[in-house]
Amino acid sequence: MTVTIKRPVRRRPVFHPLPVAAVDRLTDDAVAITFAVPEELRETYAFRAGQHLTVRRVTEDGTDVRRSYSICSTPDELARHGRLRIGVREVPGGAFSTFACGSLRGGETVEVLSPLGHFTTAFDPGRARHYGAVAAGSGITPVLALVATALAVEPESTVTLVYGNRRANTVMFAEELADLKDRYPTRLHLVHVLSREQGESPLLSGRIDADRMGRLLDTIVPGDRIEEWFLCGPYGMVVDVQEVLAARGVPDSAVHTE
Repeated sequence: MTVTIKRPVRRRPVFHPLPVAAVDRLTDDAVAITFAVPEELRETYAFRAGQHLTVRRVTEDGTDVRRSYSICSTPDELARHGRLRIGVREVPGGAFSTFACGSLRGGETVEVLSPLGHFTTAFDPGRARHYGAVAAGSGITPVLALVATALAVEPESTVTLVYGNRRANTVMFAEELADLKDRYPTRLHLVHVLSREQGESPLLSGRIDADRMGRLLDTIVPGDRIEEWFLCGPYGMVVDVQEVLAARGVPDSAVHTE
């Protein structure tokens, strides 16, 4: 007798038009777009902190433009309020980012694919862990969701975040980060590093490279206590930080990159 085993059918991800609830200015060249996800689509757009969305726009000349942007809101916001938010920094000549930062308004709709990505971890209320994150520029977008989720879901966990930017006025999600620091003053250690503006000290003034990361680990970042790392930003920065962590004995399995 031959038994035929049917494999589960995997539904192919499809785009859905999602209403834009708000477009909020973050900096001169960046916005946060909030989508209002209808109740019947919330399961479709359920995600894990750190994942991203692909958006689609058809231009006036008929070009099909698709771009991926990390989710900066938390899974809890989607489940409770139906809100899904991405951060978009304008790229000169960018087919979607220029549109998003210039003319997109609340009340319009955008074609959005369901969430994807592996830049995440299995948060659990019973887990107590010290997370470390290094982000630069728009790399903060998925890291913001990871940090907020870790602090909310795991009451015994702590987070150290090193965030690099050119100047104070280019910091994306500055208010959200300040709010998190106010809400979790003893569990969130926030370190701002500015490359083109004087920081709080010489150590915090300049690009985040291998040398600076090493000195941060030797002074104000408790690397010996951090069990899981998230790195997101320019390729060179990510590689430099990876190499510094590896040289200090941090296993590859404990370092997530995006």
